Amino acid sequence: MKEVLSLTEGWSLSYSDNLLHAQVPGCVHTDLLAAGLIPDPFLGVNEPAVAWVGQRAWTYARDLPASDTTGEEHERTDLVFDGLDTAATITLDGRELGRTRNMHRRYRFDVTGRHGRLEVDFASAYDEAASVRALTGERPNVYPEPFQYIRKMACSFGWDWGPTLVTAGIWRPVRLERWSTARLADVRPLVTVHDGTGRVEVRIEIERTAQGTARPLTVRAAVGDGLAEARGVVEGRHAVLTMEVPDAALWWPRGYGDQPLYDLKLELTEEAAGPGAEERPLDSWHRRIGFRTVELDRSADERGTGFTLVVNGVRIFARGVNWIPDDVFPSRVTPERYRTRLRQTADAGVDLVRIWGGGIYEDDAFYDACDEMGLMVWQDFLFACAAYPEEQPLRAEVEAEARDNVVRLMPHPSLVLWNGNNENLWGFRDWDWEPELRGDSWGGGYYLDLLPRIVAELDPTRPYTAGSPWSGSWEHHPNDPAHGTYHSWEVWNRRDYTEYRDSVPRFVAEFGWQAPPAMATLRRALPGERLAPDSPGMLHHQKAEDGNGKLNRGVARHFALPEDDFDRWHYLTQVVQARAIATGIEHWRSHWPVCAGTIVWQINDCWPVSSWAAIDGDGRLKPLYHELRRVYADRLLTLQPGDGDGGPVLAVVNQSAEPWQARVTLRRLRADGTEVAEHVIDVTVAARAVHRRTVPQDLAPAQGSAKEFLVADSEDLRSVHLPVTDREFTYPVPHYDVAVESPMGAGTGNVEVVVTAHTLVRDLLLQADRLGPDAVCDTGLRTLLPGEQLRLRVTGATDTGANAVRAALFCVEPA
Repeated sequence: MKEVLSLTEGWSLSYSDNLLHAQVPGCVHTDLLAAGLIPDPFLGVNEPAVAWVGQRAWTYARDLPASDTTGEEHERTDLVFDGLDTAATITLDGRELGRTRNMHRRYRFDVTGRHGRLEVDFASAYDEAASVRALTGERPNVYPEPFQYIRKMACSFGWDWGPTLVTAGIWRPVRLERWSTARLADVRPLVTVHDGTGRVEVRIEIERTAQGTARPLTVRAAVGDGLAEARGVVEGRHAVLTMEVPDAALWWPRGYGDQPLYDLKLELTEEAAGPGAEERPLDSWHRRIGFRTVELDRSADERGTGFTLVVNGVRIFARGVNWIPDDVFPSRVTPERYRTRLRQTADAGVDLVRIWGGGIYEDDAFYDACDEMGLMVWQDFLFACAAYPEEQPLRAEVEAEARDNVVRLMPHPSLVLWNGNNENLWGFRDWDWEPELRGDSWGGGYYLDLLPRIVAELDPTRPYTAGSPWSGSWEHHPNDPAHGTYHSWEVWNRRDYTEYRDSVPRFVAEFGWQAPPAMATLRRALPGERLAPDSPGMLHHQKAEDGNGKLNRGVARHFALPEDDFDRWHYLTQVVQARAIATGIEHWRSHWPVCAGTIVWQINDCWPVSSWAAIDGDGRLKPLYHELRRVYADRLLTLQPGDGDGGPVLAVVNQSAEPWQARVTLRRLRADGTEVAEHVIDVTVAARAVHRRTVPQDLAPAQGSAKEFLVADSEDLRSVHLPVTDREFTYPVPHYDVAVESPMGAGTGNVEVVVTAHTLVRDLLLQADRLGPDAVCDTGLRTLLPGEQLRLRVTGATDTGANAVRAALFCVEPA
């Protein structure tokens, strides 16, 4: 039977004339950090001080004893790397085994009978990119870094939310595999469902040793505990086994059903040599699969061209988020960290995660968690925001990378869509690439030819789309909101967030609004700094072009921009971020099924930074996170401005599987809380449907009124509509009482904060991390009317005094 010997121990890293202990998996930066040889690049303005790390070559080394590769029990020993970052030369006892130039591939080398000093020499990624650029010529790029010339995580070269920390190292596990006769080289399970019967067609590729070339082999497959089995004789290098599972339980996205997973196991054996002899096991393979169908409806209609995911025949409004690498040093992301971040994602009401094309194909632990949690995965191929050469040596690397990862990831039922690239089709048409290229290749051949052919060949059970955004063909602009996927960035870059309501795209695959991280995150990342929007550390941890200018303009359109009050500025930027995203999602959800999904940019961060994330670089939840939980819930109540002279529109959104009998209370109120008019309406909303109606005229505040507002309530849902901006509205000075209760006893750090409002209290927020770096509040922004009481639950606080709690509470104040 094949044996696996881990080689993650015993590595050293050369540094000048010294050898450091190297952690594998890991990278050069993390080893240098552990040895105290570089400052933490996440803190203060340290990042430029470690730029030299990415500019030089590095060597990892360890001894490989003869006993590990030589023996009578196995004919063959392979050295297997799951990930090398990136341009490496591998030698054993001074003789070259091979060279690599792709972070996103697995590599295998025959080391049978060889031993001695094993070295992995990494060239500088900059040097590798320069050598490729010399062969292919220049290509345009939105950033001044050469990431399109090397198959490496693009965002390690920096992005508008990430630091420039160009890594090198053995970033995924390495091992020896010792085997005889034959092994399972590739296993591709094609999982489908027809009339309730699950079908698994397993396509198998075998590698044989020289001695095993003609030996008779048998492969067995089983689904579940005896649910279905198949056996076949392997002649040559390929085999196909087919199994059927009657009444297969379907895998559903979260919110639509359960996520049953079935074990799929394979065993490769050598047939018995004589009468009575037992078959000899050679290799085995195990994954979990799920039965479901996935289609992408791109039908044309009177509104343009749709883009709707259909799972098990059910049309879905995708409640999505974009995912970037959770750490700029991805080897630090453990399975437990994946699970924590994805549980947070699912708890926010998300049902789809898009893995963005400037990052990595994530570890299997990521997809395992998504399988279990019902999070659909949209997987970009790794191309982003640049023109990519299609000449060698890149073309062969791109094909090998795509084949490797399609085969690796296709068992996961959570994976529902392959996407060719991020913004490159748009860039070719709109960002002045076309004239600059003058006919040179730019990646179009990958997205429109090579990648769809690979997916069709290897994984025909899933849809493929050429890019995001993409209208489906060159007959329409690549970022046409009426056709296919749409990226909405003009609003953040130049406009007010209320302008999200100006259109109804078919599918919004990117849109976002920035805010700083939590206060405790800032204090940790910027130690000793007097915080201000333009303090040195704050500016360094703001990577977006004119990021603070856009933040300030976003605030100033709705509130008086604070001067010399960082706490207030911090609160208001958080409010505007949450409101901006809520404005877009509420509007687009209210127009289902024309709009079939929103994917917020972004759920997570890779370091502490001002960004579009809902969960900051230290894992703390921004107010946006809680707002996502509200606007992505199955049931949503929203007041939308009317069209033209019409009054506000009440939209009641029901994405659950059951009809919703909603009793909605509409109230027109004065700023002081006095009720002017009230009306109760009963609404029946069908499953997966939206009910829209114009608010009765007597309940609608006068257009431009600064003294009246409208509130809609149903169960625990609330929506508030002001006819004017907050800075124009005549808010009263907020007045509320605060009481702190300790239901679990004093000193536990777990308290309940009871807020009783005596006036209108708009967007009340308890910033729990001000009560302790690990403190968490269960609630985000909330609006209270006079006489209402709100109970906030806080865990992990170190300071629970009434004064500290009151100081951690913020709300909207009169301009």
